[in-house]
Amino acid sequence: QVQLVESGGDLVQSGRSLRLSCAASASFFSIYTMGWYRQTPGKQRELVATITSDGSTNYADSVKGRFAISKDNAKNTLYLQMNSLQPEDTAVYFCNAPRLGGRFYFPWGQGTQVTVSS
Repeated sequence: QVQLVESGGDLVQSGRSLRLSCAASASFFSIYTMGWYRQTPGKQRELVATITSDGSTNYADSVKGRFAISKDNAKNTLYLQMNSLQPEDTAVYFCNAPRLGGRFYFPWGQGTQVTVSS
């Protein structure tokens, strides 16, 4: 079974940067669209950014211009560069491959905690 392992989360001050990584146990980034998602307690998981198999990107309005999604197909690794972090970016961040109907191809990983202090 495919495993997704997120890392790179930390406690940082407002305005600072972090880079998250998502390592996959299999090679499929050249096939599937991949996305970063985040969740805070009591709220639904929300989309942060996606990258298609051919490298086209899309961002939630709340992170546009501050975050950048990228991938290394050879390393089976997805990245999220987060700049100008704000307290409202505080969440657990996850990666997965979205499919139709709001479903996902793979089991969720444990996520990585990002906490931004003001």
